[in-house]
Amino acid sequence: MGTAAASYYVFLFLTLFATLQSPILAAKKSYVVYLGRHSHVSEPSSLDLDRVTDSHHELLGSCMQSKEKAKEAIFYSYTRYFNGFAAILEDEEAAEISKHPKVLSVFRNQISKLHTTNSWDFLGLERDGEISADSMWLKAKFGEGVIIGTLDFGVWPESESFNDEGMGPVPSKWKGYCDTNDGVKCNRKLIGARYFSKGYEAEVGHPLNSSYHTARDYNGHGTHTLSTAGGRFVSGANLLGSAYGTAKGGSPNSRVASYKVCWPDCLDADVLAGYEAAIHDGVDILSVSLGFVPNEYFKDRTAIGAFHAVENGILVVAAAGNEGPAPGAVVNVAPWILTVGASTISREFPSNAILGNHKRYKGLSINTNTQPAGKFYPLINSVDVKAANVSSHLAKHCLVGSLDPVKVKGKIVYCTRDEVFDGEKSLVVAQSGGVGMILADQFMFSVVDPIAHFVPTSVVSAVDGLSILSYIYSTKTPVAYISGATEVGTVAAPTMANFSSPGPNPITPEILKPDITAPGVNILAAYTEASGPFHIAGDQRQVLFNIMSGTSISCPHVSGIAGLLKAIHPDWSPAAIKSAIMTTATTISNAREPIANASLIEANPLNYGAGHIWPSRAMEPGLVYDLTTRDYVDFLCSIGYNSTQLSLFLGEPYICQSQNNSSVVDFNYPSITVPNLSGKITLSRTLKNVGTPSSYRVHIKAPRGISVKVEPRSLRFDKKHEEKMFEMTVEAKKGFKNDDYVFGGITWSDGKHHVRSPIVIKKAAS
Repeated sequence: MGTAAASYYVFLFLTLFATLQSPILAAKKSYVVYLGRHSHVSEPSSLDLDRVTDSHHELLGSCMQSKEKAKEAIFYSYTRYFNGFAAILEDEEAAEISKHPKVLSVFRNQISKLHTTNSWDFLGLERDGEISADSMWLKAKFGEGVIIGTLDFGVWPESESFNDEGMGPVPSKWKGYCDTNDGVKCNRKLIGARYFSKGYEAEVGHPLNSSYHTARDYNGHGTHTLSTAGGRFVSGANLLGSAYGTAKGGSPNSRVASYKVCWPDCLDADVLAGYEAAIHDGVDILSVSLGFVPNEYFKDRTAIGAFHAVENGILVVAAAGNEGPAPGAVVNVAPWILTVGASTISREFPSNAILGNHKRYKGLSINTNTQPAGKFYPLINSVDVKAANVSSHLAKHCLVGSLDPVKVKGKIVYCTRDEVFDGEKSLVVAQSGGVGMILADQFMFSVVDPIAHFVPTSVVSAVDGLSILSYIYSTKTPVAYISGATEVGTVAAPTMANFSSPGPNPITPEILKPDITAPGVNILAAYTEASGPFHIAGDQRQVLFNIMSGTSISCPHVSGIAGLLKAIHPDWSPAAIKSAIMTTATTISNAREPIANASLIEANPLNYGAGHIWPSRAMEPGLVYDLTTRDYVDFLCSIGYNSTQLSLFLGEPYICQSQNNSSVVDFNYPSITVPNLSGKITLSRTLKNVGTPSSYRVHIKAPRGISVKVEPRSLRFDKKHEEKMFEMTVEAKKGFKNDDYVFGGITWSDGKHHVRSPIVIKKAAS
C-alpha cells in the first residue's frame, strides 16, 4: 500500500491510535480478571448478582488485604454469563491474583482496533434495484423477528436507516433498553442503545465529562456498521452525489441494538461489558467490527466474549483486521467466531483528467467530481503557486499554508501525494480558491482509494502524473477539466482488498482464518451528522451517508446475511449458520476467473477462507458441519488447555481425557487445514443433513503435490438432522519438496447442493 493510501486507511478507518499509545506513568493500570463461566442454572436474581459482585470484592480483597480497597479498585463486575471483573491494580497485585486457583487469566485492559447501495445487488439479493420473487429477502421476510447488535461507536438514532414506520411491536424476548442521555431515543426498529466507558476512563486515569455519557455516535463508524447489517430502505442515498441509490442493510426488517464501547479506542473491559449486555438483552446476531493482536484464547477479549455469546445461541461475526497483506495478520481467530475478510464490488468511481490536448488520464475520486464537460480551467503545478517564504517541498505536496490564494484562484492545481492524507490536500486547494485538483502518486504500485474530496479531483498514477507535468511545462496555456461518475459492472469483482488481513491463523494454524470474505470496499451506508466525511479540522460538511472501507465494513454485511438465515432457520445453531455461509461460498469472480488479490494475482484460502459469501445458496446448503459448546471445549483440550482451566471456563467439572483429546485436525470445522504435514494423516468430519433425504458423492480437488483420499465416497441421508461421518487421508507425494501452503478442496454434491470445504496443506520442514 502506498504511503498516501496507507495514511487514508489509517485515518479514516481508525487503524491508528498512536496518541493513546504513550507510556502510562502511573503505577496502577487497569486489568481484566477472568474467572470462566458462571454456574447460574437459571436467570439469576438481583440477589444472585449482588452475591457475585461481593465474591469479586472478597477475591480481590484477599490479595489486597482489604475488601474496601477491592471495592474501590473494581469498576466492572461481570455477573451474568462470564465470571470476572475489571479493576485498577498495580502490576504486583495483578501478578498475585493471577496465582489464585479460581482465576483463569489476568490480562491488561488493552485497546482494540476498529477494523459501507450496490453491495446487496452484487450479492444477488436484488437485480438493478428490483427484488425478484425468489430473493432471499422475501423468503426471510427481510429478517423480521431477528435482533442484530453491534459493538462499536454507538448510533445516530435520527438516521432514516432506523425509521420504524410500519414495524410491529418489539419482540417479547427483548430485555434491553435505551440510555437516553444526549437526546437518544429508541423505537420499534432501534430497540436498544447503551454505552460502556468505565474501561476507557480507567485507562486514561480520570472520569470522562458528561458529554461522553451517551450512546450517540459522534464518529460515524458505529452508525455505518449498524445500518449495513440491519438498516431500512432509504431512497435517494448518496455521498455528495456519488453512489446514488437506495441504501439498505442486509436484514432491513430486523431489530437493531447498539452497544457503544469505543471512545475512540475500544478497551477490553468495555468490550466485555458490551458482550455481557448483548447476551442478556437477547440479540440473535452480534456484529463486532474490532479486534486486537490475537492472544491465547483465555486472554483474548473477543474470544472470551464470543464464546459465552455462542454458548447462549448467538452467532458472533467479527472483522479479520486491516493489516494486510502481511501474512498471518488475521485477528479474531477463535473457531467459534465467523471471521470476515474484505473484498471489492463491481462498482468504481472514475474521475478522469482531460487536458487541453484532449488526452484523458484515468483517476479516482468520490465527490460531485464533474466539472462542466468541455469547459477548461487553467492548470498549474503547485510549486509554481507556492506562498511566500514556503519551501517548494511543502508546496509540491499541497500542505497547509503552502499555496498562495491569489495565484491559485480559479485554477486546477497539480499536487503530489505523500504520507499526508489526500483529503487534506484537496481542502488546502479549496481554501486557497482552487476549482479542482489533479493528485499524482509518487510510487509506481501504490493503492489509490477514492475519497470525498473538497474540490473535483482526479487521483492519477505516477506515470500519468509525469505525462501531465510534461504537458504543463510544454504548453503555453495549459488547461484541463475533471470528469467523474459512478460506474457499476465495469470491473471484475470480487478482488481481495489490499488491507484485508490474511492467514495463516497465528494462534491455531489448524483453523483456517479468515472464514469468508464479503463486500468491504467503498460501501455507502448511514453516517453521523456530528462529523464530516473526514475526521480532520476544517471539514464542516454534513452528510447523511458516507462511503467507507475495511473489514469492519464487510463484517456487518455477513451479519445481515446471518440475520436472514436466522429468520429462515430459527432452530439452526450458530455453527450451522456459519457452516452454511462457508460451504456455499464462491471462489470465482463475475469475470468467471478465480478471485484475485489487489495485485490481480490469484488469491487463495489464506486470503478469503472458504470464498466470497453467496447468500442465496446459503439458504439451502443441504448439509452442515455442526458444533456444540462441548465440541469447542474438547477443541481447547486438544490444543493443550488442562482440566482445571476448562472446568472454570465451562463453569462445571470437565475432565480432559484421552477419548476427547483427539487431534485438533479432527475438529468438525467447515474448512480443512493441516499446517505441518509429516507422512500420512487421517482426519474425520461429520456432516448433518438440514435438507431433504438425498445421496451425496464427494468430488476431490487435491492440492498440488498432495494425495487426498476420502472414505466413504458417498453418503446417504434418509432423514433431516441425520449425521454421517467421513474420513480423509492426506499424504505428500514422493518427491514433493514445496515448503509453502498448497490448496485444494472437497465438495459433497447431490446434484442440487454443493457443500464445499477448502483444503489447506503445508508440508513439514524436512
